[in-house]
Amino acid sequence: MPRVVLASALSRWLPAYAAGAPREAAFDIDATDLHGLLDALFARHPNLRGYVLDEQGVVRHHVAIFVDGQAIRDKANLRQPLAASSEVYVMQALSGG
Repeated sequence: MPRVVLASALSRWLPAYAAGAPREAAFDIDATDLHGLLDALFARHPNLRGYVLDEQGVVRHHVAIFVDGQAIRDKANLRQPLAASSEVYVMQALSGG
């Protein structure tokens, strides 16, 4: 089953991870494509949707998603197929000075 890993900048929005030190969160989710995986993730953690997707369902500009080590190219088309062994890494860019 595919695994999704949220970088610490996103996992901090999950109640179970908010109180502790920043760390990645990983979930095994039964899905055949990226869209299904993200929908299942957001069903478990609805507050994440707004940090990852915009109002049109497109991956936000400051969010990067990698499937099996390759960045997705089309942030609007999330129908990329996943293998049972796929790893999806979701990270949010941070800025500051």
